[in-house]
Amino acid sequence: MNVRDAVVLVTGASGEIGSACAAALNARGARLILTARDAGISDLAADLSAKSFVSDLARAGATERLAADALEVYGSVDVVLHCAGIGWFGSAPTMDPQRADELLDVNLRAPVQLDRILLPGMLERGRGHLAYVASISGWVPVVNEAVYSATKAGVIAYAESLRAELAGTGVGVSVVSPAAVRTEFWVNRGKPYDRRFPRLVPAVRVARAIVRGIEQERAHQMVPRWLAIAPAIRATAPAAYRAMQRRFG
Repeated sequence: MNVRDAVVLVTGASGEIGSACAAALNARGARLILTARDAGISDLAADLSAKSFVSDLARAGATERLAADALEVYGSVDVVLHCAGIGWFGSAPTMDPQRADELLDVNLRAPVQLDRILLPGMLERGRGHLAYVASISGWVPVVNEAVYSATKAGVIAYAESLRAELAGTGVGVSVVSPAAVRTEFWVNRGKPYDRRFPRLVPAVRVARAIVRGIEQERAHQMVPRWLAIAPAIRATAPAAYRAMQRRFG
Protein backbone atom coordinates (compact mmCIF):
# COMPACT_ATOMS: atom_id res chain seq x y z
CA MET A 1 0.00 0.00 0.00
CA ASN A 2 1.26 3.46 -0.89
CA VAL A 3 0.92 5.54 2.28
CA ARG A 4 1.49 8.90 0.58
CA ASP A 5 -1.58 11.05 1.31
CA ALA A 6 -3.17 8.12 3.14
CA VAL A 7 -4.87 8.95 6.43
CA VAL A 8 -3.12 6.92 9.13
CA LEU A 9 -4.41 6.63 12.69
CA VAL A 10 -1.64 5.64 15.12
CA THR A 11 -2.60 4.58 18.63
CA GLY A 12 0.02 4.63 21.38
CA ALA A 13 1.85 7.26 19.37
CA SER A 14 3.66 8.76 22.36
CA GLY A 15 5.58 5.54 22.98
CA GLU A 16 8.94 4.83 21.44
CA ILE A 17 7.59 2.44 18.79
CA GLY A 18 4.55 4.57 17.99
CA SER A 19 6.52 7.80 17.67
CA ALA A 20 9.15 6.11 15.48
CA CYS A 21 6.38 4.80 13.21
CA ALA A 22 4.79 8.25 13.08
CA ALA A 23 8.09 9.83 12.02
CA ALA A 24 8.64 7.20 9.32
CA LEU A 25 5.12 7.55 7.96
CA ASN A 26 5.34 11.32 8.01
CA ALA A 27 8.52 11.11 5.92
CA ARG A 28 6.55 9.08 3.37
CA GLY A 29 3.85 11.72 3.07
CA ALA A 30 1.09 10.14 5.15
CA ARG A 31 -1.55 12.31 6.80
CA LEU A 32 -1.28 11.39 10.46
CA ILE A 33 -3.76 11.27 13.31
CA LEU A 34 -1.91 10.49 16.51
CA THR A 35 -3.43 9.39 19.79
CA ALA A 36 -2.13 8.51 23.24
CA ARG A 37 -3.25 8.81 26.85
CA ASP A 38 -0.46 11.34 27.44
CA ALA A 39 -1.33 14.98 26.76
CA GLY A 40 2.23 15.40 25.48
CA ILE A 41 1.11 13.77 22.24
CA SER A 42 0.25 17.28 21.02
CA ASP A 43 3.96 18.17 20.96
CA LEU A 44 4.82 15.24 18.69
CA ALA A 45 1.84 16.07 16.50
CA ALA A 46 3.03 19.65 16.15
CA ASP A 47 6.50 18.49 15.11
CA LEU A 48 4.99 16.28 12.40
CA SER A 49 2.16 18.63 11.35
CA ALA A 50 -0.26 15.92 12.44
CA LYS A 51 -3.61 15.93 14.20
CA SER A 52 -3.78 14.49 17.70
CA PHE A 53 -6.25 13.35 20.33
CA VAL A 54 -5.74 12.37 23.94
CA SER A 55 -7.49 9.05 24.49
CA ASP A 56 -7.26 6.43 27.21
CA LEU A 57 -8.31 3.26 25.44
CA ALA A 58 -8.97 1.52 28.77
CA ARG A 59 -11.95 3.81 29.45
CA ALA A 60 -15.47 2.86 28.44
CA GLY A 61 -16.51 4.44 25.15
CA ALA A 62 -12.97 5.64 24.34
CA THR A 63 -12.70 3.73 21.05
CA GLU A 64 -16.04 5.04 19.80
CA ARG A 65 -15.06 8.63 20.60
CA LEU A 66 -11.63 8.22 19.04
CA ALA A 67 -13.05 6.76 15.83
CA ALA A 68 -15.59 9.59 15.59
CA ASP A 69 -12.87 12.21 16.18
CA ALA A 70 -10.59 10.64 13.57
CA LEU A 71 -13.34 10.48 10.96
CA GLU A 72 -14.23 14.09 11.63
CA VAL A 73 -10.71 15.24 10.72
CA TYR A 74 -10.47 13.88 7.16
CA GLY A 75 -13.75 12.06 6.62
CA SER A 76 -12.07 8.66 6.37
CA VAL A 77 -9.21 6.57 7.76
CA ASP A 78 -7.11 4.47 5.39
CA VAL A 79 -4.72 2.80 7.82
CA VAL A 80 -5.05 1.93 11.50
CA LEU A 81 -1.77 1.21 13.24
CA HIS A 82 -2.39 -0.36 16.64
CA CYS A 83 0.71 0.50 18.70
CA ALA A 84 -0.99 1.07 22.06
CA GLY A 85 -0.08 -1.60 24.58
CA ILE A 86 0.65 -2.08 28.26
CA GLY A 87 2.19 -4.88 30.31
CA TRP A 88 2.32 -6.24 33.83
CA PHE A 89 4.81 -8.55 35.51
CA GLY A 90 3.96 -10.83 38.42
CA SER A 91 2.18 -13.95 39.55
CA ALA A 92 -1.26 -14.20 37.95
CA PRO A 93 -3.15 -14.82 41.24
CA THR A 94 -1.71 -11.61 42.71
CA MET A 95 -2.70 -9.43 39.76
CA ASP A 96 -5.17 -6.69 40.55
CA PRO A 97 -8.42 -7.41 38.66
CA GLN A 98 -8.62 -3.83 37.41
CA ARG A 99 -5.12 -4.08 35.98
CA ALA A 100 -6.05 -7.31 34.21
CA ASP A 101 -9.09 -5.60 32.70
CA GLU A 102 -6.88 -2.70 31.62
CA LEU A 103 -4.53 -5.02 29.73
CA LEU A 104 -7.45 -6.74 28.04
CA ASP A 105 -9.06 -3.40 27.13
CA VAL A 106 -5.96 -1.66 25.73
CA ASN A 107 -4.13 -4.59 24.14
CA LEU A 108 -7.01 -6.56 22.65
CA ARG A 109 -10.47 -5.06 23.00
CA ALA A 110 -9.54 -1.60 21.70
CA PRO A 111 -8.14 -2.88 18.37
CA VAL A 112 -11.21 -5.02 17.82
CA GLN A 113 -13.58 -2.16 18.58
CA LEU A 114 -11.71 0.40 16.50
CA ASP A 115 -11.61 -1.97 13.53
CA ARG A 116 -15.32 -2.65 13.87
CA ILE A 117 -16.01 1.05 13.33
CA LEU A 118 -13.34 1.98 10.78
CA LEU A 119 -13.08 -1.19 8.67
CA PRO A 120 -16.46 -0.82 6.88
CA GLY A 121 -15.29 2.45 5.31
CA MET A 122 -12.12 0.77 4.04
CA LEU A 123 -14.14 -2.06 2.54
CA GLU A 124 -16.48 0.38 0.86
CA ARG A 125 -13.53 2.19 -0.73
CA GLY A 126 -11.72 -1.07 -1.54
CA ARG A 127 -8.51 0.19 0.05
CA GLY A 128 -6.99 0.15 3.51
CA HIS A 129 -4.71 -1.55 5.96
CA LEU A 130 -4.79 -2.76 9.56
CA ALA A 131 -1.43 -3.12 11.33
CA TYR A 132 -0.84 -4.66 14.75
CA VAL A 133 2.07 -4.71 17.16
CA ALA A 134 2.01 -8.11 18.84
CA SER A 135 4.89 -9.75 20.74
CA ILE A 136 6.96 -12.89 20.88
CA SER A 137 5.01 -13.44 24.12
CA GLY A 138 1.95 -14.14 22.01
CA TRP A 139 3.74 -17.05 20.35
CA VAL A 140 5.70 -18.38 23.31
CA PRO A 141 3.96 -17.27 26.54
CA VAL A 142 6.24 -15.83 29.21
CA VAL A 143 6.27 -16.81 32.88
CA ASN A 144 4.78 -14.10 35.14
CA GLU A 145 3.20 -12.39 32.13
CA ALA A 146 0.19 -14.64 31.67
CA VAL A 147 -2.40 -11.96 30.94
CA TYR A 148 -0.08 -9.92 28.72
CA SER A 149 0.85 -13.06 26.75
CA ALA A 150 -2.83 -13.92 26.38
CA THR A 151 -3.68 -10.50 24.98
CA LYS A 152 -0.90 -10.68 22.41
CA ALA A 153 -1.84 -14.22 21.43
CA GLY A 154 -5.36 -12.90 20.95
CA VAL A 155 -4.12 -10.12 18.67
CA ILE A 156 -2.18 -12.62 16.55
CA ALA A 157 -5.16 -14.97 16.21
CA TYR A 158 -7.54 -12.09 15.51
CA ALA A 159 -5.31 -10.65 12.80
CA GLU A 160 -4.72 -14.04 11.17
CA SER A 161 -8.44 -14.73 10.97
CA LEU A 162 -9.18 -11.22 9.76
CA ARG A 163 -6.54 -11.46 7.04
CA ALA A 164 -8.22 -14.53 5.56
CA GLU A 165 -11.62 -12.91 5.85
CA LEU A 166 -10.49 -9.77 4.01
CA ALA A 167 -8.62 -11.52 1.19
CA GLY A 168 -9.47 -9.90 -2.14
CA THR A 169 -11.13 -6.84 -0.62
CA GLY A 170 -8.21 -4.43 -1.02
CA VAL A 171 -7.74 -4.20 2.75
CA GLY A 172 -4.48 -5.65 4.05
CA VAL A 173 -3.52 -6.96 7.48
CA SER A 174 -0.03 -7.12 8.94
CA VAL A 175 1.49 -8.08 12.29
CA VAL A 176 4.92 -7.46 13.78
CA SER A 177 6.01 -9.52 16.78
CA PRO A 178 9.08 -8.03 18.45
CA ALA A 179 11.06 -9.53 21.30
CA ALA A 180 12.60 -7.16 23.82
CA VAL A 181 12.53 -3.55 22.64
CA ARG A 182 14.42 -0.68 24.23
CA THR A 183 11.44 1.30 25.56
CA GLU A 184 9.84 2.45 28.81
CA PHE A 185 7.53 -0.58 28.60
CA TRP A 186 9.73 -2.49 31.02
CA VAL A 187 9.57 0.16 33.72
CA ASN A 188 5.82 0.56 33.32
CA ARG A 189 5.16 -3.17 33.58
CA GLY A 190 6.70 -3.18 37.06
CA LYS A 191 10.00 -4.95 36.39
CA PRO A 192 12.94 -3.74 34.29
CA TYR A 193 14.31 -6.00 31.58
CA ASP A 194 17.18 -7.94 33.15
CA ARG A 195 17.87 -10.71 30.61
CA ARG A 196 21.13 -10.86 28.70
CA PHE A 197 19.38 -12.70 25.87
CA PRO A 198 17.65 -11.80 23.67
CA ARG A 199 19.24 -8.40 23.52
CA LEU A 200 17.15 -5.27 23.48
CA VAL A 201 16.50 -3.95 19.98
CA PRO A 202 15.89 -0.26 19.19
CA ALA A 203 12.34 0.92 18.61
CA VAL A 204 13.24 2.30 15.19
CA ARG A 205 14.10 -1.22 14.03
CA VAL A 206 10.62 -2.39 14.97
CA ALA A 207 9.09 0.69 13.34
CA ARG A 208 10.87 -0.10 10.08
CA ALA A 209 9.34 -3.56 10.09
CA ILE A 210 5.88 -2.17 10.83
CA VAL A 211 6.00 0.34 7.98
CA ARG A 212 7.43 -2.34 5.67
CA GLY A 213 4.51 -4.58 6.60
CA ILE A 214 2.03 -1.90 5.64
CA GLU A 215 3.71 -0.97 2.36
CA GLN A 216 4.51 -4.51 1.25
CA GLU A 217 1.46 -6.31 2.68
CA ARG A 218 3.63 -8.61 4.81
CA ALA A 219 1.44 -10.89 6.87
CA HIS A 220 3.83 -11.34 9.78
CA GLN A 221 7.35 -10.38 10.78
CA MET A 222 9.44 -11.30 13.80
CA VAL A 223 11.97 -8.77 15.09
CA PRO A 224 14.68 -10.01 15.13
CA ARG A 225 13.91 -12.60 12.45
CA TRP A 226 15.67 -15.50 14.20
CA LEU A 227 12.88 -15.43 16.82
CA ALA A 228 10.80 -17.55 14.45
CA ILE A 229 12.62 -20.57 15.85
CA ALA A 230 10.86 -20.18 19.22
CA PRO A 231 7.27 -20.89 18.09
CA ALA A 232 8.64 -23.59 15.80
CA ILE A 233 10.14 -25.40 18.80
CA ARG A 234 6.90 -24.97 20.73
CA ALA A 235 4.92 -26.50 17.86
CA THR A 236 7.24 -29.37 16.97
CA ALA A 237 8.80 -30.20 20.35
CA PRO A 238 6.36 -29.08 23.05
CA ALA A 239 8.03 -31.08 25.82
CA ALA A 240 11.40 -29.50 25.10
CA TYR A 241 9.78 -26.08 24.90
CA ARG A 242 8.12 -26.49 28.31
CA ALA A 243 11.37 -27.64 29.85
CA MET A 244 13.11 -24.53 28.56
CA GLN A 245 10.21 -22.36 29.73
CA ARG A 246 10.51 -23.76 33.26
CA ARG A 247 14.24 -23.10 33.28
CA PHE A 248 14.42 -19.72 31.57
CA GLY A 249 10.91 -18.31 31.96
